[in-house]
Amino acid sequence: MTAEDYKEGQVILIDKPLEWTSFQAVNKIRWLIKKSFGIKKIKVGHAGTLDPLATGLLIICTGKFTKRIDTFQAQEKEYTGTFTLGATTPSYDLETEINNTFDISEITSEKIQEATKQFLGEIQQQPPVFSALKKEGKRLYEYARSGEEIEIPFRTITISEFEITKIELPIVHFKVACSKGTYIRSLANDFGKALNNGAHLSALRRTKIGDFSIDKAIDIEAFEKSLPS
Repeated sequence: MTAEDYKEGQVILIDKPLEWTSFQAVNKIRWLIKKSFGIKKIKVGHAGTLDPLATGLLIICTGKFTKRIDTFQAQEKEYTGTFTLGATTPSYDLETEINNTFDISEITSEKIQEATKQFLGEIQQQPPVFSALKKEGKRLYEYARSGEEIEIPFRTITISEFEITKIELPIVHFKVACSKGTYIRSLANDFGKALNNGAHLSALRRTKIGDFSIDKAIDIEAFEKSLPS
Protein backbone atom coordinates (compact mmCIF):
# COMPACT_ATOMS: atom_id res chain seq x y z
CA MET A 1 0.00 0.00 0.00
CA THR A 2 1.29 3.46 -0.91
CA ALA A 3 0.56 6.97 0.36
CA GLU A 4 -1.47 7.52 -2.80
CA ASP A 5 -3.57 4.43 -2.03
CA TYR A 6 -4.53 5.88 1.35
CA LYS A 7 -5.28 9.29 -0.19
CA GLU A 8 -7.46 7.72 -2.89
CA GLY A 9 -9.30 5.89 -0.14
CA GLN A 10 -9.11 2.80 2.03
CA VAL A 11 -11.45 1.11 4.49
CA ILE A 12 -9.56 -0.13 7.54
CA LEU A 13 -11.33 -2.47 9.97
CA ILE A 14 -9.91 -1.93 13.44
CA ASP A 15 -10.62 -3.92 16.59
CA LYS A 16 -10.82 -1.00 19.03
CA PRO A 17 -9.15 -1.71 22.36
CA LEU A 18 -10.81 -1.19 25.73
CA GLU A 19 -10.59 2.33 27.19
CA TRP A 20 -9.63 3.94 23.87
CA THR A 21 -12.02 6.53 22.47
CA SER A 22 -12.93 6.22 18.79
CA PHE A 23 -11.30 9.65 18.33
CA GLN A 24 -8.02 8.32 19.78
CA ALA A 25 -8.08 5.36 17.41
CA VAL A 26 -8.61 7.63 14.39
CA ASN A 27 -5.82 9.97 15.54
CA LYS A 28 -3.44 7.04 15.98
CA ILE A 29 -4.18 5.64 12.49
CA ARG A 30 -3.77 9.09 10.93
CA TRP A 31 -0.47 9.65 12.75
CA LEU A 32 0.87 6.23 11.70
CA ILE A 33 0.04 6.83 8.02
CA LYS A 34 1.57 10.32 8.04
CA LYS A 35 4.69 9.11 9.83
CA SER A 36 5.15 6.02 7.65
CA PHE A 37 4.86 7.84 4.33
CA GLY A 38 6.22 11.22 5.38
CA ILE A 39 3.08 13.09 4.37
CA LYS A 40 1.73 16.19 6.11
CA LYS A 41 -1.99 15.78 5.63
CA ILE A 42 -4.54 13.01 5.05
CA LYS A 43 -8.23 12.71 5.81
CA VAL A 44 -9.12 9.94 8.27
CA GLY A 45 -12.47 9.36 9.99
CA HIS A 46 -14.56 6.64 11.62
CA ALA A 47 -18.02 5.35 10.76
CA GLY A 48 -19.75 5.10 14.13
CA THR A 49 -18.52 5.85 17.64
CA LEU A 50 -17.74 3.15 20.18
CA ASP A 51 -17.68 4.14 23.85
CA PRO A 52 -14.31 3.84 25.62
CA LEU A 53 -15.66 0.91 27.68
CA ALA A 54 -16.64 -0.98 24.51
CA THR A 55 -14.36 -2.97 22.22
CA GLY A 56 -14.76 -4.27 18.70
CA LEU A 57 -15.34 -3.21 15.15
CA LEU A 58 -14.47 0.35 14.19
CA ILE A 59 -14.62 1.20 10.48
CA ILE A 60 -11.94 3.76 9.66
CA CYS A 61 -11.97 5.48 6.26
CA THR A 62 -9.09 7.36 4.67
CA GLY A 63 -8.81 9.92 1.87
CA LYS A 64 -11.71 10.06 -0.55
CA PHE A 65 -13.45 7.15 1.19
CA THR A 66 -14.32 9.48 4.10
CA LYS A 67 -17.25 10.50 1.87
CA ARG A 68 -18.68 7.00 2.44
CA ILE A 69 -18.83 7.36 6.23
CA ASP A 70 -22.53 8.30 6.33
CA THR A 71 -23.39 5.23 4.25
CA PHE A 72 -21.50 2.91 6.62
CA GLN A 73 -22.99 4.59 9.71
CA ALA A 74 -26.53 3.98 8.44
CA GLN A 75 -26.08 0.19 8.28
CA GLU A 76 -27.33 -2.30 10.86
CA LYS A 77 -24.94 -3.10 13.71
CA GLU A 78 -24.46 -6.23 15.80
CA TYR A 79 -23.23 -6.32 19.39
CA THR A 80 -22.47 -8.91 22.04
CA GLY A 81 -21.97 -8.23 25.71
CA THR A 82 -23.31 -8.57 29.23
CA PHE A 83 -25.93 -6.93 31.40
CA THR A 84 -25.54 -7.08 35.17
CA LEU A 85 -28.93 -7.40 36.87
CA GLY A 86 -29.76 -6.11 40.33
CA ALA A 87 -28.02 -2.74 40.08
CA THR A 88 -28.27 0.51 38.12
CA THR A 89 -25.80 3.31 37.44
CA PRO A 90 -26.49 6.90 36.27
CA SER A 91 -24.59 6.27 33.01
CA TYR A 92 -26.27 2.86 32.51
CA ASP A 93 -22.78 1.28 32.31
CA LEU A 94 -19.56 1.06 34.36
CA GLU A 95 -18.54 4.69 33.74
CA THR A 96 -20.32 5.72 36.95
CA GLU A 97 -20.81 4.07 40.36
CA ILE A 98 -23.86 1.97 41.30
CA ASN A 99 -26.68 4.19 42.59
CA ASN A 100 -29.42 1.61 43.27
CA THR A 101 -29.49 -2.11 44.06
CA PHE A 102 -32.34 -4.61 43.71
CA ASP A 103 -33.20 -8.11 44.89
CA ILE A 104 -32.90 -10.55 41.97
CA SER A 105 -34.05 -13.67 43.83
CA GLU A 106 -37.39 -13.72 41.97
CA ILE A 107 -35.82 -13.42 38.50
CA THR A 108 -35.91 -16.64 36.47
CA SER A 109 -34.45 -17.64 33.12
CA GLU A 110 -38.00 -17.73 31.73
CA LYS A 111 -38.65 -14.12 32.80
CA ILE A 112 -35.36 -13.00 31.25
CA GLN A 113 -36.14 -14.70 27.92
CA GLU A 114 -39.69 -13.34 27.91
CA ALA A 115 -38.52 -9.77 28.57
CA THR A 116 -36.56 -9.65 25.31
CA LYS A 117 -39.75 -9.86 23.23
CA GLN A 118 -40.96 -6.34 24.05
CA PHE A 119 -37.78 -4.85 22.57
CA LEU A 120 -38.01 -6.47 19.14
CA GLY A 121 -39.02 -4.42 16.11
CA GLU A 122 -39.47 -0.66 15.96
CA ILE A 123 -39.45 0.82 19.46
CA GLN A 124 -39.02 4.15 21.24
CA GLN A 125 -35.77 4.56 23.17
CA GLN A 126 -34.48 7.39 25.34
CA PRO A 127 -30.73 8.02 24.97
CA PRO A 128 -28.68 8.05 28.20
CA VAL A 129 -28.00 11.41 29.80
CA PHE A 130 -24.31 10.44 29.88
CA SER A 131 -23.94 10.72 26.10
CA ALA A 132 -22.39 13.10 23.58
CA LEU A 133 -25.73 14.09 22.05
CA LYS A 134 -26.33 17.82 22.07
CA LYS A 135 -29.25 19.80 23.45
CA GLU A 136 -29.28 23.60 23.18
CA GLY A 137 -25.62 23.57 22.21
CA LYS A 138 -24.38 21.49 25.15
CA ARG A 139 -23.47 17.81 25.33
CA LEU A 140 -25.90 15.79 27.46
CA TYR A 141 -23.06 14.52 29.66
CA GLU A 142 -22.22 18.15 30.54
CA TYR A 143 -25.71 18.57 32.00
CA ALA A 144 -25.38 15.22 33.80
CA ARG A 145 -22.02 16.05 35.38
CA SER A 146 -23.26 19.44 36.58
CA GLY A 147 -26.32 17.84 38.16
CA GLU A 148 -28.72 19.76 35.93
CA GLU A 149 -31.87 17.81 35.04
CA ILE A 150 -33.06 18.00 31.45
CA GLU A 151 -35.72 16.32 29.36
CA ILE A 152 -34.31 13.92 26.75
CA PRO A 153 -36.63 13.14 23.83
CA PHE A 154 -37.27 9.54 22.80
CA ARG A 155 -36.14 8.38 19.37
CA THR A 156 -37.36 5.60 17.09
CA ILE A 157 -34.95 2.69 16.68
CA THR A 158 -35.25 -0.86 15.34
CA ILE A 159 -33.99 -4.03 17.04
CA SER A 160 -34.11 -6.96 14.62
CA GLU A 161 -32.49 -9.52 16.94
CA PHE A 162 -32.21 -9.74 20.73
CA GLU A 163 -30.91 -13.09 21.92
CA ILE A 164 -29.97 -14.10 25.45
CA THR A 165 -26.98 -16.39 24.88
CA LYS A 166 -26.12 -17.31 28.48
CA ILE A 167 -27.45 -16.64 31.97
CA GLU A 168 -25.10 -16.61 34.97
CA LEU A 169 -27.01 -14.42 37.39
CA PRO A 170 -26.49 -11.60 38.02
CA ILE A 171 -24.73 -11.64 34.62
CA VAL A 172 -26.80 -12.04 31.44
CA HIS A 173 -24.99 -12.53 28.10
CA PHE A 174 -26.69 -11.17 24.97
CA LYS A 175 -26.46 -10.61 21.23
CA VAL A 176 -28.29 -7.69 19.61
CA ALA A 177 -28.71 -6.55 15.99
CA CYS A 178 -30.02 -3.01 15.75
CA SER A 179 -30.38 0.16 13.70
CA LYS A 180 -28.25 3.28 13.73
CA GLY A 181 -28.83 5.42 16.82
CA THR A 182 -29.45 2.53 19.23
CA TYR A 183 -27.86 2.86 22.66
CA ILE A 184 -27.11 -0.56 24.15
CA ARG A 185 -26.63 1.17 27.52
CA SER A 186 -30.24 2.38 27.35
CA LEU A 187 -31.33 -1.12 26.33
CA ALA A 188 -29.62 -2.48 29.46
CA ASN A 189 -31.40 0.03 31.68
CA ASP A 190 -34.77 -0.58 30.01
CA PHE A 191 -34.27 -4.35 30.22
CA GLY A 192 -33.87 -4.04 33.98
CA LYS A 193 -37.13 -2.06 34.17
CA ALA A 194 -38.89 -4.71 32.05
CA LEU A 195 -37.98 -7.21 34.77
CA ASN A 196 -39.26 -4.82 37.49
CA ASN A 197 -35.67 -4.67 38.62
CA GLY A 198 -32.48 -2.87 37.62
CA ALA A 199 -29.65 -3.54 35.19
CA HIS A 200 -26.61 -1.89 33.68
CA LEU A 201 -24.28 -2.66 30.78
CA SER A 202 -21.15 -4.39 32.06
CA ALA A 203 -19.42 -5.38 28.79
CA LEU A 204 -19.94 -4.52 25.13
CA ARG A 205 -18.31 -5.61 21.87
CA ARG A 206 -19.37 -4.56 18.37
CA THR A 207 -19.13 -7.54 16.05
CA LYS A 208 -20.69 -6.32 12.77
CA ILE A 209 -21.54 -3.19 10.80
CA GLY A 210 -23.52 -4.13 7.69
CA ASP A 211 -21.43 -6.72 5.84
CA PHE A 212 -18.25 -5.85 7.75
CA SER A 213 -17.34 -8.30 10.52
CA ILE A 214 -14.97 -8.21 13.48
CA ASP A 215 -13.43 -11.42 12.05
CA LYS A 216 -11.77 -9.27 9.37
CA ALA A 217 -10.56 -6.56 11.76
CA ILE A 218 -7.02 -6.08 13.04
CA ASP A 219 -5.68 -4.36 16.12
CA ILE A 220 -3.78 -1.09 15.92
CA GLU A 221 -0.42 -2.79 16.52
CA ALA A 222 -1.01 -5.11 13.54
CA PHE A 223 -1.93 -2.12 11.38
CA GLU A 224 1.29 -0.38 12.40
CA LYS A 225 3.32 -3.47 11.44
CA SER A 226 1.64 -3.57 8.01
CA LEU A 227 3.01 -0.12 7.14
CA PRO A 228 6.46 0.47 5.64
CA SER A 229 8.91 1.61 8.30
